[in-house]
Parts: sequence; C-alpha cells; structure tokens
Amino acid sequence: MKVVALVSGGKDSCYAMMRCIAYGHEVGHRIITSYAECMGLPLFRRRISGSTRHSHLSYSMTPGDEVEDMFILLSEIKQKFPYINAVSSGAIASDYQRLRVESVCSRLGLVSLAYLWKQDQTLLLDEMIEKGIVAIIIKVAAMGLVPAKHLGKELADLQPHLLQMKEFCGINVCGEGGEYETLTLDCPLFTNARIVLDKFQILLHSPDSIAPVGVLHPIAFHLEYKTDISSLRGAGGNLDGCSDKMGCVHVVEGSSTENCIVRCQSSHLVPDNYSYEHLRLCISTTKRDVFSVGCWIEGPSLGLPEDLTAVLWRIESLLRTEGFDWVDVLYIHLYISDMKHFALANEVYVKFITEKKCSLGVPSRSTIELPLKQVGYGHAYVEVLVASDRSKRVLHVQSISCWAPSCIGPYSQATLDKEVLYMAGQLGLDPPTMALCAGGLVAELVQALENSEAVANCFNSSLASAILIVVYCSAYLQSSERYKIQQMITDFIKQKVSEMQTACMRSAFDPIFLYVLAPDLPKGALVEVKPVLHIPENSEVSVETNQQQAHNKKPHDRVLEYARWHDSCCQKCIVSEKICAVLVSVTKDVVADMCGTNLQIAQGFEANGFVKDMKTIVKFCINLLDKILVENNFSWEDLKSLRVYFTTDLSTTVDVLSLTISEVLGEFVEVGKRAQGNGTIFNLIPVLGSGGSSSMDDLITCELFASKL
Repeated sequence: MKVVALVSGGKDSCYAMMRCIAYGHEVGHRIITSYAECMGLPLFRRRISGSTRHSHLSYSMTPGDEVEDMFILLSEIKQKFPYINAVSSGAIASDYQRLRVESVCSRLGLVSLAYLWKQDQTLLLDEMIEKGIVAIIIKVAAMGLVPAKHLGKELADLQPHLLQMKEFCGINVCGEGGEYETLTLDCPLFTNARIVLDKFQILLHSPDSIAPVGVLHPIAFHLEYKTDISSLRGAGGNLDGCSDKMGCVHVVEGSSTENCIVRCQSSHLVPDNYSYEHLRLCISTTKRDVFSVGCWIEGPSLGLPEDLTAVLWRIESLLRTEGFDWVDVLYIHLYISDMKHFALANEVYVKFITEKKCSLGVPSRSTIELPLKQVGYGHAYVEVLVASDRSKRVLHVQSISCWAPSCIGPYSQATLDKEVLYMAGQLGLDPPTMALCAGGLVAELVQALENSEAVANCFNSSLASAILIVVYCSAYLQSSERYKIQQMITDFIKQKVSEMQTACMRSAFDPIFLYVLAPDLPKGALVEVKPVLHIPENSEVSVETNQQQAHNKKPHDRVLEYARWHDSCCQKCIVSEKICAVLVSVTKDVVADMCGTNLQIAQGFEANGFVKDMKTIVKFCINLLDKILVENNFSWEDLKSLRVYFTTDLSTTVDVLSLTISEVLGEFVEVGKRAQGNGTIFNLIPVLGSGGSSSMDDLITCELFASKL
C-alpha cells in the first residue's frame, strides 16, 4: 500500500515506518522539516488550532477538537496524492491514540497501520536499538529518571537503566506511560542525512524530588549528509509532485472539515416487489435481559443482497419495536448461501450496522457459508444476540498490526457482557499482512488459535478460560485432515492451562468443543475458531465440566425415560449459579439405540415413520438438556440461545423439524411446566456435518447456552 506516516520525531513513529517498509509498503510522512530532507520525502504540516474537546475513549467527529486538524491534514494529502490508501502511526498501548487515528482513517477511507500495537515493550525496545534507531531522550517525567543526568542520552546507553527501573518500579520501558520522550537523530530510513545536535538547553518544568520533569530544548543543529546530494533518493520511493525538490514542504491551511467529510452511505432500500410473508423470525427467550433473534427467508428469494437486506431490515424493525437498536447487539452470526458473494454481503451489512449507530462499539461477528438453499432458507440467515443494559465492553481494533487480525469495518474482535466474552470468528490470518498463513490446515489452525489467544489476553484472560469453542471446518478439508484438528486444539488448550496455573491465574475450564462442517469459509480458509470465554469479576469461581457428577436434585416428570448411556452424548461446562453450556450429540448409532432400527439417513423410510423417529430424537435431546439444566439449578427462562444443527442428509424439511421440536417443547410445558410455551425458542442451522468431535458425524447437534448473569 501507499502509506503516509504520522511522525512526531520520536523512536516509535520512526520504527513504525521501518515496519511498514519491511512489510512491503511505500512510505511518505509528516515530520519536522529536517526529517523530510533526511529521507527525501515530502512533508505536510498544519498548525494545530483545535484542543481536546472530545475526551471520551472512543472518538466521534467534534468541531474544534485537535483530531479535526489531523483530519484536514490527511484530507489535503489524499487530494494531492489520490493513490495514498494507508496511514502509519507508532501507537504501542494507547487506545486513546489508536482510536483517534482509526476514526480519521475510517472517515477518509484509509487503512490504519499500527505495527507496534500490543508488542512486548522490552522486546520492542531491543528491536529498535538493534535495527539502528539512534534516538536521544528529550523529556523525562518518571521515578528514576533525572533531567540533569539522563536528558540528551542516547536510547541505547539508557536501555540497561530503563530495564532496571522496570523491575524496580514498573515503568514502561518504551515510555508509553509518559515516562520519557525521544527525538530520532538517525535510522535506516534516513538515507540522505543524519541530524547532529550542536547546542541545546535543559529546562526543569517540575523539581519534584521523586519524579522531576525536565525537557531538552534544541537550540542549534545541522544535517550531516551521507552521500553525494545528486544521488539522494527517498527512503520509501518517490512521490509524484516532489521530484523537483528533495524534501519539499507543504503547509496545509483551512479551518473547517465541512468540505472534507466523506458522506454517509445511502439508506438501505428493500425492493418494492419483495414479499415479506416469506420472512421468518425466531426469538430465543421472553426474558429480556439477554436474548437472541434469528431471521431467514422461507420460500422464493431474489438473491443474496435482497435477502440480506430484508432480513436485516426485519431484525432492525423488531429491535426498535421492542425499544432496542443495533447498539444493543452483542454478537451477529451471518450465514450466507455462497461465500463467493461475501463482498456483496458486506456491502449490505455496513448499510445497517455502523459505528455511528453503535456508540458503545460495533458487535462481534462470525461469517460462514451454509447449505441454506438446500433446505429452502433463501440466501441469507442472521442471528443476533441482544442485551438490554448497555454495559458491554467492546474490543474493536481496525489498525493492521502484528498483534491480531484487524477488523476494518463495523464488526469487532470481541464483546464482553456480564462476565461472558463473545469472540469473533478467527481465521488463520497473519496479522501484519492479513493473508492466510501458507502451509495448509496446520499453519492456519495454529495461527487462528494464536489470534484468539491474543484477543483473550486483551481482557487479561486466555483460551484456558474458554467454556465453549466452536470450530468451523471447510468442506475443502480432506477427511484425514479433520482428525488432526481435535488433537491440535486440545494440545493448545492444555498448554495455555499449564501457563495459567504456572502464573497462578484464575482456574481453567474444560471447554465444550463443537465442530461444524461448512461448505466454505471467508477468504477460502480451511478453519475458523469461535471461542466463548468466562471472565469472572472475582477469582472465586466453582466450575463443573464434562466429568459426570452425582446430584441431589433429580429431574421429574420426564417425557422420555432416562438411561445412563445418555450421558455419553453430552458435553457440559457449568459455572455454578452463573453459566450452563451444554452440547448434545445424536449420531446414527444413538438413533439406532433409541428407535430400535438402523436409520439409513431417513432414505427409504415412510414419511410417518420418519416423523415418529424424528420426534423420538428430539425428545431425547430436550430431555437431556432439561436434565442438565434442572440438576444444576437452571431453568429454561435462563436460556440465552439454543441452536439445533441438522445435517442436510436428514432429507427432512425445516417445517417438519421445527414443528417436531415445538411439539416436544409443548409437552414439556404440559408435563413439567419448565420450558416456555409462548413462542419458538430455538434456531435451526442446516450444516454439512456437526458434532462434539472433529468427525462431525451427528445427525443433530443441540448447543444450549443459559446464564443467570
């Protein structure tokens, strides 16, 4: 990409430029005039006229704020160099800085590059020095840093002292807490010249006895050229318009952003000839603290853009009728009929879900292709998880970095709500390049798990705290490859559990694993990982996992007799009095045991006989779910979501399966007064395969999530 760099003159922004070039980008920059000459690149400058008027962490356009000066500056650069498509910054740990750069980039249609983001500061400092960053300390403001002693010192000379102070009083060795600031005098990008400081003055701003504040004020300096001036070239390649003058300077004036604002997209329109009678809407529970909504097309459809527009419009209408909006949505599952149309789906998606509508942060999201058309679902199916109290915490990093894959657009890496972290589906993307890792399944899966771990770390957690891990597998995987997945994930989780125990962190879980076979995944990925974590507010958490235990409380009024072997069909993860996650797997062998016959994937069965067997299967699933809920002091009113994954090999219709499940739940209402009887409380998900193991040979898999939080 063609990149313009935001540079303060310090080590971080200079090293960020070096990282950009290392990843193949061409760089220009905004810096002090001498830097432009050192690098042979154009400089754009603007005097800051604004002040800090928008002090919240997430930024929105605020007239008179200093961020608007940056917006005007970058707008001018983009007008002069239309091919510029990215902006580099040296943010390491500051969300405040990163979010403001991302906000401006989003408004201008630019990509934010933050290659230092979330990097280990000790390693990063060592890297900077090793790669040839020559910088001096020009401000100190921390315990252990003395103006008269440390100002003007080179960073390499001060490194041992900084590491010592990190151990002694916990300072940020890269100065991210404002402990010190630097001025870069030379680096590999300075191909033309280096800066030599001739004279300076030390000013003491605060003579505090513990943490005095002092600055180094340059009085005189000169450039020391490295080669013949006639042969000088810019470090990142020549930019059109500056070939006549090396290091030319442009001063950007103007006092209004009005003419620079990128106009919002037009409102979404549903075709006039669209029939809304084919829209089906399901609500998972009548308890309105956290609930899920599923919507799909049933019957004739016009195409993916039209179907998805209608589905999102219907969900939006329901939310607003109930007093909610997209700001209340925690998570979105986007299912489409053909991954080749993923870009079209995104175009529709961003017309509904925007950062402007989601002031608390955009929802997290996972997207997969499903065999929707094979079961008469149309081209689009959307599930949304909604919360009523607006207490969610969202992690949305749009900058491309070395940390984890960026989310450029209105979907976030993770959303935390009431101790539950819902993580976006993670592919095996190499974060700095945003390309799938070469090397097939093993490389992709390892990277997807590492990406998930990086996101979890931002919440001071780990995949060892997962209660549920959904693994979407592409149908392009060979059967022999699928069996590797389970062992690899298990080994990875064990490693993280061991690390957590060594660090004396909170207790680890034994998560539920759900594997889903999908026709295709975004970017042609072979695997996508979607974890759900429990992040307790306190460390005293009682956990029961897949090991079966005796219970004093016995379920009553069963509609199907319970047998001990039924437990082998279940996975569960219980956080006492908080969370109940359950997976029930029904294979052909299980059906044979229940129905007393060898089910041949429903082929050759009489219709009435199949419906009878189907009802037995559903009763089995609902009984087991109810048993685990009751034994662990949960009820159906605590339900947040219930997904029933069914293979298209069942050769049944959605209507038959939906009616059967509804009838069984109705019997529960009559017999035990436990399940709800006033509406559908489940979503039917058609898949190529699913199950609690990577063989994915279930006929039906039920995934239940209940919470008292």
